[in-house]
Parts: sequence; structure tokens; C-alpha cells
Amino acid sequence: MNVIDQLDREQLRDDLPELAAGDTVRVAARVVEGNRERIQVFEGTVMRLHGGGPQRSITVRRIASGVGVERTFKVNSPRIDRIEVVRHGVARRAQLYFLRKRVGKAASLRERRPG
Repeated sequence: MNVIDQLDREQLRDDLPELAAGDTVRVAARVVEGNRERIQVFEGTVMRLHGGGPQRSITVRRIASGVGVERTFKVNSPRIDRIEVVRHGVARRAQLYFLRKRVGKAASLRERRPG
């Protein structure tokens, strides 16, 4: 086995849920402010999944005070405390950049049916 592959495998987390574009997730990230550390929760729609292995990242978008906010998280980072899937949305494409042009109810996605 390659040494790099072995290091990559050690850094992967096994407590992550199945993620897909269109899912609404709640990401709890550790934020350092001065000498204190706290957990900040960011809830929004997964716009895209990027990369694989330890470099895998997700871009999450939410509307805060009428302004769209996008944040990219490295899912295998130790700064990420947990990721919860709130609901699974129906997305017919891999990147949901079209949500940037939509506001309000038009920016919401249908929920995926169980089964």
C-alpha cells in the first residue's frame, strides 16, 4: 500500500452521513475567537460536493437577513464537530448554482420521498 494512501485513510472520518446536492444540513463548526473556542451552527442547502478523500468539501448556502451566504466546509476537518442532515431535497444536477438567482419560496427544493 502506498504511504500517501495510508495517511489519507487515517484522516477520513467515519461519522459522516450520506450527503448529496439539495440536502438541507446543519453543520456544527468550531470557531476560535481570541482564546475561546465555541461551536457555531450553520444550516442551509448543500449546493455542491467537491473532491474526494480527505480533501472532500461541501458548499452550503443559506439566506441570512435577506442576503445569501455561502460557506465551504472541509468535511473531514477536525474543526467540524458534526454534520446532521435535516431533510433530503430533490436535485437533478450536481451543482445548484441556479439557487443564487432565486429568492424566498422559489429557492426551496422538493423533499425526496422515502423509499
